[in-house]
Amino acid sequence: MSMFQYIARVITMAAATVLFAAPLAAAEQGGRYWVPTTTEPATPHQRIAAKATTHNKATKPKKARSAVAARSPLAANARLADSKAHRLILQVNTNDPAAMNLALNNATNVAQYYKDAGEKVKIEVVTFGPGLHMLRDDTSPVKARIEEMALSTPEVSFKACGNTQERMHKAENKSIPIVRQAEVVKSGVVRVMELQEKGWSYVKP
Repeated sequence: MSMFQYIARVITMAAATVLFAAPLAAAEQGGRYWVPTTTEPATPHQRIAAKATTHNKATKPKKARSAVAARSPLAANARLADSKAHRLILQVNTNDPAAMNLALNNATNVAQYYKDAGEKVKIEVVTFGPGLHMLRDDTSPVKARIEEMALSTPEVSFKACGNTQERMHKAENKSIPIVRQAEVVKSGVVRVMELQEKGWSYVKP
């Protein structure tokens, strides 16, 4: 190969290199070819470590619920069991010994029924108006029965209307004593309403 031919070949290869490099640089400037944005781990050990980290993130268990949340099902069950307890209001608002004895009979029968069934029951006898005489220590015709029931049937409780007691006090101009087995509430009618709003069953003998 002559010297002239060698020089001509070198010049041709240089020109081809310049022509190829120009479009490549333009493409790089214009972003027309893909450049990887993430880098793979360089060594097999690094790739294994990366996979283990990803697996741990995917399989990481959720945080345990707080102690309060964990106990909430038990609390819910307790509330449910309480809501299933049988609860009865017996209202007495008349000064009639027959009505008073009927209320006590009903209370005794209901308490015994659920006792035999092995179920819990609460019974509240609420008196107001003329019915307060049922729980007046000085005028009650059923005082002895109430004393006996307080010992034999603790499921039954007695409430006396404080408003009625106050009116009788003013009308009779003396204190109105209530049997010790009963509790005085502000209003007998309001007591009945509040118990019914809580789901208690209501019966007027």
